[in-house]
Amino acid sequence: MQLIDYIVLLAYFAGMIAIGIWSMRRVHGQEDYFMGGRGFGKVMQTFAAFGAGTGAHEPVTVGRTAWTSGLSGVWSALMWLFVTPVYWIIAVWYRRMRHMTLGDWFVERYESRALGAAYSVFAIVFYAYYLSTMFSAIAAFAVPLMGIDSIAGYDLKYIVVPCLALIVVLYGVLGGLTAAYYTDLIQGLFIILLSVLLIPFGLLALVRRFGDSNTMGISDGFSILHTRVSADYFSLFGGPAAGEFPIQYIIALSVLLMVGIVVQPHFICTGGGSAKTEYEARVGLVVGNFLKRLCTVGWALTALIALALLAGNVEIAIDPDRVWGVAAREILGPLNIGLVGLMLACLMAAMMSSADAYMIVTSALVTRNIYAAYVDSQASEKTYVRVGRIAGLLIIVGAAIVAIAQQNVFAQFKAAVELPILFAAPFWLGMFWRRTTRTAVWGTMVVSLLLFFVLPMVLPYAFPALRNHPMLSSSSHRITKTTERTATEADVAKHAAWTAVYTQTQAIEDDKKRDDLLKKLGAEPPNASVGETIQVVTRTGGQSLFWDSLAPATPGQNVQYEKVSESQSGQTHILTERAIGDFQGQGGLKLDFVAYAVMGVDLSAVSKSTIETLRLPPRVLLPFLVLVVFSLITRRGTPAVLDRYYIKMRTEVEADHAADEAKLQSAYANPLSGAERRLFPGTDWEFLRPRAQDIIGFLVSIAVCGLIIGLLVFLAGIGS
Repeated sequence: MQLIDYIVLLAYFAGMIAIGIWSMRRVHGQEDYFMGGRGFGKVMQTFAAFGAGTGAHEPVTVGRTAWTSGLSGVWSALMWLFVTPVYWIIAVWYRRMRHMTLGDWFVERYESRALGAAYSVFAIVFYAYYLSTMFSAIAAFAVPLMGIDSIAGYDLKYIVVPCLALIVVLYGVLGGLTAAYYTDLIQGLFIILLSVLLIPFGLLALVRRFGDSNTMGISDGFSILHTRVSADYFSLFGGPAAGEFPIQYIIALSVLLMVGIVVQPHFICTGGGSAKTEYEARVGLVVGNFLKRLCTVGWALTALIALALLAGNVEIAIDPDRVWGVAAREILGPLNIGLVGLMLACLMAAMMSSADAYMIVTSALVTRNIYAAYVDSQASEKTYVRVGRIAGLLIIVGAAIVAIAQQNVFAQFKAAVELPILFAAPFWLGMFWRRTTRTAVWGTMVVSLLLFFVLPMVLPYAFPALRNHPMLSSSSHRITKTTERTATEADVAKHAAWTAVYTQTQAIEDDKKRDDLLKKLGAEPPNASVGETIQVVTRTGGQSLFWDSLAPATPGQNVQYEKVSESQSGQTHILTERAIGDFQGQGGLKLDFVAYAVMGVDLSAVSKSTIETLRLPPRVLLPFLVLVVFSLITRRGTPAVLDRYYIKMRTEVEADHAADEAKLQSAYANPLSGAERRLFPGTDWEFLRPRAQDIIGFLVSIAVCGLIIGLLVFLAGIGS
């Protein structure tokens, strides 16, 4: 980075802090601080949903998977696409709740302030790890952009993470949700810029390096892209990652995401709770998330361009996570007009636009559902705002500490995103079924916590022999696919980069460092000249079925395989093998898969994607089943409280706060208010008949999903 890049970066930070100071003057109470006065329109809600839903790790995740697996790698983030139409329906719920936190919703619906406190604890743990991933990701991305990996002998993350935390704290803690939303508007524009900036400059770089810049333009860059990169990399459902994202996996994960996303704490704000009306809530949530899906298209295309241009880059050969950083440095750096600094600012914007919203929402939960509920319920609005600011500070500091201390942040991230299953079933059934009870909710949470989080970790320590049990120490079959195709220039460059890194590793005396580097480097790519026939080998499977991982029972022993089957499909040779020998389970025990084995289901021959798909039934359906059974055998909630809650959820929101309150009071006075819209009158089910706006908006959203997929296929096909 040059001086101009640092100036751009500092200017960006100064702007964010200025917005926080300006917004602080508009904060007079809790609703102003935590909900921005519920006065945000379509534009602000759109960029709030867009910013909060786009993390710094996502562009780089797509960049890495598209680099290694081709266009099909885009599904690592685009799986959220099919959840988006549902947002048109659920946005209304968050606005009609008229709450500041989802903890407040649990308190009201289940008449339990303890549930509100429990939900607050969940939010603290969830965001500590969720945000730590983003902090760590930014620190890693900054290395190639800044051209350094340490300052004064300290790893760069020890400098970057605290600085980012300080900036977020300054503008977020000072200005509350208003500051977060205004900065999200600016940062959203930066994220869009991030998603498209490298595409035109990358195409021009392809023309300059491999074409004739005097006679060729940007469009010719697409032709060069297809010349340098193998055609299988442009397949949306095939390519090097064929079989990794089958339709059943995409559907299963979409269902899992849809069930869990509704109880992520920030959805009370970005999902519509801070909007003026229900329509603003809907438009903001849906359009904001479709913007993210469009950006995902840009991220995938950028990775393919980077592959054509930088296939021989040694840094990326070692760590594909650096695709974005290296591409920005190599493509934008020579221009020396501050674009590298702008790119780093864009990456930071992707993190900060999520961090500020998460911080405000979690501080609201601490303030309202812990401090006000158990410490001082009569405190002044000024005191509550002060408590919220302190809580926000502690949350960001905590996430920064986790980011610095954790050695495997992405593993923690995977665990964090599964936490919402504790509250998902109580939320969904509580929204529509009067019979759902408080006692049943506690029982369901205990069962889910034990089965999916506690027992998998405790049982192996209580019964160490389980790790060596013959049935539990099995793995899925390893499938090796060998496909013949013509070598491209990118293939040749990849092999050259691999060879350069491998040669460097031989000079490393430390065995552990050398082995770690070789593991990151992976298998040797095919060695051939352009136009020659090469064999592309991909291996899938071979993963532990019942544990996080498996290791040979004898330390240092290599894993041996025996052939199960062998076949030929077109140009692809398929070899299926099973691991033989004694193994020991590592990490947590997957009780749901033990249940499959007990029922006689043989999982050894299924693919990795099918294994992931099979995680859906127990983790999604079991909590619903347990909650229904427990609700039927426990005492109902207070009828008057339930009547009041469901009347409120049937009453449309007015933009004017006073008018909305008057409308609510009038509805409360009439127990049958809105009852004519019930789909199943006379039952415990509170589903409402859909209106024209519900149906049309949902169908339009589905159509947009198709258009986005079509756009991706069209862009990938230009120049082919």
